[in-house]
Amino acid sequence: MKRFTGIFTPIVTPFKSDDTLDETGLRRNVARWMETSLTGLVVLGSNGEAAQLDDAEADRIVDIVRGDVPSNRPLIAGTGRESTRATIEATRRAASAGVDAVLVRTPSFFKSQMTTDLFVHHYTDVAEASPVPVMLYNVTMFTGVNLQPDAVERLAAHPNIVGIKESGSDIAQIAEFVSRTPDDFTVLAGSATTFVHALCAGCDGAILALAALAPDACAELAALVREGRLDEARTLQQRLLPLAKSVGGTYGVPGLKAALHLLGFASGPPRPPLRSAAPSTIDSIRGQLEALGVFPLVPAGRSAVSR
Repeated sequence: MKRFTGIFTPIVTPFKSDDTLDETGLRRNVARWMETSLTGLVVLGSNGEAAQLDDAEADRIVDIVRGDVPSNRPLIAGTGRESTRATIEATRRAASAGVDAVLVRTPSFFKSQMTTDLFVHHYTDVAEASPVPVMLYNVTMFTGVNLQPDAVERLAAHPNIVGIKESGSDIAQIAEFVSRTPDDFTVLAGSATTFVHALCAGCDGAILALAALAPDACAELAALVREGRLDEARTLQQRLLPLAKSVGGTYGVPGLKAALHLLGFASGPPRPPLRSAAPSTIDSIRGQLEALGVFPLVPAGRSAVSR
């Protein structure tokens, strides 16, 4: 089996009301997720507000999470930066902290110059310098650039580049990633709204914000597709769709943090300039969690911005 096949969740970074890291809450969250069917965790991803953290905070988070994730559960850390040099430095620090792999987003500030050749050079340099396996991270909705199948095919030939997380919903592109890379190259979906379609296209699993809230349902959906029970898989996908939209493209990190608070996780407010979800949004998410039977819910009326 491919090493990173399965269901992962990109964990949030819980903050206190003074905008400092809630270390106790982070440990409590990790302990809860380790009691679920999740394959492992991703720290410092987009949903972890990685772009809003300084290096000292990021390194501290990796240390805390690695200490609480058993060695038999894979931990992946986001280490993408705008420069190759900074990405390599972050990657080496994460590797020293004991992560099993790094997830490296595409640099994107100089969008018009982000060509296939440039991406190949960037990722090759990172992979050559990385003490741990490297996973590509294509998240066009945030970066505005797209890692094309040609680039992924070339990079997949590198022995230390082991997979990709594709956060978009372009199933044709996902299918190309699957068909144009070696059998031992892992392709993980990043969109819960099209998860069943990505699995049918050949994905090996996923890194989903939704899996922080409904890990067993996400694992069940993957199992249904593997077993060829596609009607049941599509039915489950439809049940999950409203919540998947809320904690994905519709409300993003504020929505995910609100949902986690409703389930008793530490979340706290997003880091500015992001703002906490509006009360009407929280009410909508509460209804979606209730419809899925995801319990226990924090009683209505309690703040969903800090815990």
